Amino acid sequence: MSDVAKIENLVKSYHLLKDEISKVIIGQHDAIDHVLLSVFCGGHSLLIGVPGLAKTLLVHTVAETLGLDFKRIQFTPDLMPSDILGSEILDESRHFKFLKGPVFSNIILADEINRTPPKTQAALLEAMEERSVTIAGHSYKLDLPFFVLATQNPIEQEGTYPLPEAQLDRFMFSIYLDYPSFKEEVFIAKSTTNDENVSVNPILTSKEIIDFQHVIRRIPIADNVVEYAVNLVTKTRPNSNIAPDIVKNYIDWGAGPRASQNLVLAAKAFGAIHGKYSPDIEDIQAVAIGILYHRIVKNYKAEVEGITEMQIIKSLF
Repeated sequence: MSDVAKIENLVKSYHLLKDEISKVIIGQHDAIDHVLLSVFCGGHSLLIGVPGLAKTLLVHTVAETLGLDFKRIQFTPDLMPSDILGSEILDESRHFKFLKGPVFSNIILADEINRTPPKTQAALLEAMEERSVTIAGHSYKLDLPFFVLATQNPIEQEGTYPLPEAQLDRFMFSIYLDYPSFKEEVFIAKSTTNDENVSVNPILTSKEIIDFQHVIRRIPIADNVVEYAVNLVTKTRPNSNIAPDIVKNYIDWGAGPRASQNLVLAAKAFGAIHGKYSPDIEDIQAVAIGILYHRIVKNYKAEVEGITEMQIIKSLF
């Protein structure tokens, strides 16, 4: 099958996935799109929203529609790295045996990831980047596809540990879930307070997802579009010659090269699900906020004056 035909199949699968997910998740169309984009790109996502916006339900529903193995890890202050990765034990024959932790799954829901100390947060770094886990000097490969979908509550910060920049940079997207509209909330209130159980059907297999990931990487992209993406990322760095005044005044640290890579890859996927065979600058702009939002560090002046990351990123366009 040609790559053009595979992209056409991707578009069909994307719409089928959206239809299945929308049986359970009302609204949140942008959040669903970005989660699916990260899946098709092989990336990880950080979902941020106040309690009750169906962050956990969204991840669980996506896992069901993709037909993937799913594990949920509730991050708490007393969670240890071995609770995520697994540990070696001495069996009856006095040989060490490795017991796999929940990270050995296709989709990991890291629920309230900022409620555990940095030592435990860091346990996910190798898994997210290398798709492997090292325990007692032995390396164990994770099954593919592998995604970490983490959730975070932005308002209740007492007893939390901010994610270090190295951890944040591993996430392809930061996805903000907003309150539903009035009509959506009325529908939610009616549909979730009756006695009907809604189930979803698996649409894709592991092999199909991996095939789509390879197809997206093979999509051609014009040099000027890549240069636009890199230029956009470079503008977020306050010490850059092309950084605008808003960045120089309100940003301490800008995005790194991984942001450029993710912009190009996400633009390919975004263009593909909309039937394009090569992405353009509009596709870069469509995915830029979710990719750059968590990679720029505001300074104290920005906090005092109420300047948001969203305002800064939009000004770069």
